[in-house]
This record gives sequence, structure tokens and C-alpha cells, in this order.
Amino acid sequence: MTEASSDRSARRPQWRRGLVELAALCTAVAVTDAVAHSVTHGPSGPVLLCSAVVALLATAVFHVWWSRRHENAPPPTDTGATAPSPAGPAPHAAGQETTLWRMRTTVRDEPGSLAALCTALAGQRVDILSLQTHPLSDGTVDEFLLRAPGSLQPDELTRTVAGAGGVQSWLERADAHDLVDAPTRMLGLATRTALDSAELPLALRQLLGRCTIHSVPARSLRGRPLAEQVPTEGVLEEHRMKFRDPSGGSLTIERPQLPFTPTEFARVRALVDLDARLGQRVPPRRDVLTLPEGNEITIRRADTSDLAAAREMHDRCSPQTLGLRYHGPVGDAERYLGHLLSPRFGRTLAVETASGRLVALGHLLWDGDETEVALLVEDAWQQRGIGAELLRRLAGMAAEAGCESVYAITQASNTGMVAAMRGLGLPLDYQIEEGTLVITARPAGLPARRESRETVRIQDATGRR
Repeated sequence: MTEASSDRSARRPQWRRGLVELAALCTAVAVTDAVAHSVTHGPSGPVLLCSAVVALLATAVFHVWWSRRHENAPPPTDTGATAPSPAGPAPHAAGQETTLWRMRTTVRDEPGSLAALCTALAGQRVDILSLQTHPLSDGTVDEFLLRAPGSLQPDELTRTVAGAGGVQSWLERADAHDLVDAPTRMLGLATRTALDSAELPLALRQLLGRCTIHSVPARSLRGRPLAEQVPTEGVLEEHRMKFRDPSGGSLTIERPQLPFTPTEFARVRALVDLDARLGQRVPPRRDVLTLPEGNEITIRRADTSDLAAAREMHDRCSPQTLGLRYHGPVGDAERYLGHLLSPRFGRTLAVETASGRLVALGHLLWDGDETEVALLVEDAWQQRGIGAELLRRLAGMAAEAGCESVYAITQASNTGMVAAMRGLGLPLDYQIEEGTLVITARPAGLPARRESRETVRIQDATGRR
């Protein structure tokens, strides 16, 4: 109803009431005149006057009684609004243990399909915290954040959704970080991407969930073309998305367990375009540390602009040191530096002396659900605690990025790397195959890295300060 029609309906009873009051007044005047004439000229005038007084008193008493009765009566009950839910109170309101779930399902694009799904979830006492819709040509993909009773099993929840018409359902555990609404989440991911080139793969994984990201350089180490030509607008397939990498290569994202939607494709393309427009960037943070003998070193983020300094450090390293780092022939080792220093493939920490000479590199390389750590310390600067400090910082960065595990590949005779991994204080898994040692740690229990810029002291390899 519009505002104008509401005003007309509100004015209509007023003029009607005025007309009724006018008619009542005219009637009262006529009756009064007739009564006065009868009292004055009729033989039973006094009797009529007394009867009128009694009638007026009786009417007044009845009106007072009727008004008080309706003022004290309770308001009418809206049974539709106050009726208790057949499913009972929400589990969190009753103090029961609950579980957060992220669920995605496809429903028919017709009126009532979403209502039927919500009603079925309410029957299981499942609370819908947020909902996103992804329209398709033949249906709608609904993505829910649910709070369910802890006793509700995943297969039972899936059957409930299927019974309400949901198909191609997907379910996984969620945490408190998923409670952020979609616009705020996208702004946070865009901020992370804008501050650091290495954040793009992590932002994409946080946006899309469990997926695999392949970043293919434009050319191989020997100059052979590797990356395929991807259109400027990107490519959307059912389980694969492709984009142009700002470095000239290609970026491929795969998710076999769940098809991509046009909405997700648009969000990913926005982040990739933002990364391409801003160019390569690294946070300017620098930490100054003091070695046991009193020398100061600086630890900072590195990128491809440090390629020349890294090659000079390679030239100063012994073949044994390079062999432990690259696990094979070292003649072509420096050809890998461009890949290792690229923020697209991970993060790199560099160690500089007071004179600005590069003496150590630590790499954190994205590898699917796992992450590889690798260290190279110049011979003259070994056994001073630099490698252990780099490894601790890299593992902390992996924990902040949400990586489930980090692993180091080295030779069984590399006691320095083994000692550094043990110095993390985390449970370790060891696998040895033909002299190659793989040490895996889970960094989730590591404390957050220091954000202070003050000078600190570090330990050497023996634990001395």
C-alpha cells in the first residue's frame, strides 16, 4: 500500500464519524424539544422527566463499566508469531555443543526451492549464519555457513539437504574466520594481495577453499616456451580456471571436487587484475639482529631484484655447500635463482651484513597443501645461528599463511639442517630414501613472529648467545 492510499484510508473514518456526530446532535435536539413540549403541555410531564433522568444515569453507568472492561483486557495473542518451534530452541541458545560447517549445494531455480531447504535445515535445529547465491544457467548454487548441533553427523546433514532437493552437495568444517561476511572478506584478500606479491596464491586458496594452483613461467630454464597463451579475460571451465600471469606466464587453478561458478571466476579475476596492475612488490620490513660475536646482520624480504647479489653469493660458496642445498650438480644452480626469488612461487628472506653484502637466503616455496623450506648460508657465515633463525621465521610465515605442514629436503649427512629443524620444537617426521632425507613439521603450534624493529640477539648453532 502506498503512502497516499494510507492517508486516504486514514481520513475516511474521520469524515464519517463527523457526519454521525452531526446526525446524533440533530436527533438529540429533536428529542429534547419533544420531551420539553410534553413536560410543559402534557399531563404526565413530571413522570417523563424522571424517567429520562433514570435512563441517562443507567446509560452512563453501563458506559463506564464497558470501557473499564476493555481497557484491562489482555491484548490478542498472535499465535503465528509466538508459537514455539517444533524443532526446539537453537543449539547455541540452549548451551549445547555446536559445529560450524561450510556447505554448498545446487537447487532448482524456481520459487520455494530455497525455502524448502531452509525448512529442512531448521528441522535438524541447524542455524544458517550466512548465505551466498551463485546463479547458473540451469539452477542456483547456494553456499551456507551453518551452526549445527555437535551430535549431528555430516552424512545425516547431507541426507537432509538431499531430501530437500539439494544436489551436488559439498560439506567441510569451518572455523571462526569464516564468520566474516563476503564483502569484508574480499576487501581483506585484496589488501593482502596489494601489499605483497607472494600473497596472491594464498589469497586465492583462502577464497576458493581446497584447490591446486599452478604458476607456470613463460619460459623454461633453457629458454623453451612453457606457458600456454591465455586470453586476456581468462578461461572458465567446470573444474579449472586459467589466467595470464603478470610475469608473462600463466596461472591455472584446479578444484576437482567442486565446480567453479561464474561468481568465483569474477572474484578471482579481480584479484589477478589487481596484482597485475600493481606489479611486483615486497613489504619493506627490515629486522636487525646481533650475532654472538657482536656483528649485526639485517633480515629482510627478497625478490628478483636481488638476483645479481644472489649469484655473487653462489660464487663465494663451496661446491659442498651448494651440493647440500641443490642435491645434485651445482654448475647450473644459479639458473634456479630467478624461480626461487620470484614472489609468485613463495617467499624469500635475505640476510645482509652491515656493509650490505648478501650472505644467506631462506626460501618458503608453495607446494599444494604442503610447503617446502630451503636454506643457503655462505660458508664463512655458517655455525652462527643464521640458518636456525631463518628457518624459524620461515616456519612462522608458513603458520601465518595457514600452511598445514612444511618440509625440508636434504642429505642425511647434513647435520646442520637436521639440527635447525629440531630447534623448531615441533613434532617431526623423517623419511629417508637412497640417502635423501625429508623432514616434515607442522607449524600450526608456532608463536607469531616478532613485529618489532628493535635490535635483538640470536643464538648460534650450539645454543650460545
